[in-house]
Amino acid sequence: MWGKENGMGSSSHRSRGGANDNGNDNKPRYFDSKTKRICWSKADIVPGRHPERWRKDAAGNIVCKRFGNCEGCLCFEYDHIIPFSKGVESVADNCQILQTRVNRFKSDKDKIDPTQLKGYACDINFTDRELDIIEMAVYGDVMRPGNQCRCRTAAEMLGKVKSKDNTAACKLP
Repeated sequence: MWGKENGMGSSSHRSRGGANDNGNDNKPRYFDSKTKRICWSKADIVPGRHPERWRKDAAGNIVCKRFGNCEGCLCFEYDHIIPFSKGVESVADNCQILQTRVNRFKSDKDKIDPTQLKGYACDINFTDRELDIIEMAVYGDVMRPGNQCRCRTAAEMLGKVKSKDNTAACKLP
């Protein structure tokens, strides 16, 4: 495991050690948490979904915030719009979210049309009901922006827990 004992540190601010020819000497390769928050917030909102949980990537694919750095169709990665290998910094203006599969295709390319990126996305289009089930499984509830309701948790639905939240329960589609 990489840790402080081998000189790599445990921070997400790791830099590529030593000199290199891309102009990124001692610049952090990875986005810090503040940059990731900004990047997530500037991604397109998914209508009818909670914006802190769901967004659309740069190619229009729906992704779930809890599925960062994994391999599924709702998974995403923070991507350098202009690749790090081209000498840019890991800053919010150069950050976008991309479905993992799309980001792997993009690799170190820049100036790729979003429709071309979309062609490398998963072919699955989730229904609202399927997204509700996934959100319930991942977060324990389903939150709808703009509605003055909240979906009951699985434990509430099974009668094992009584919620302290008095907001009316939503009716799922």
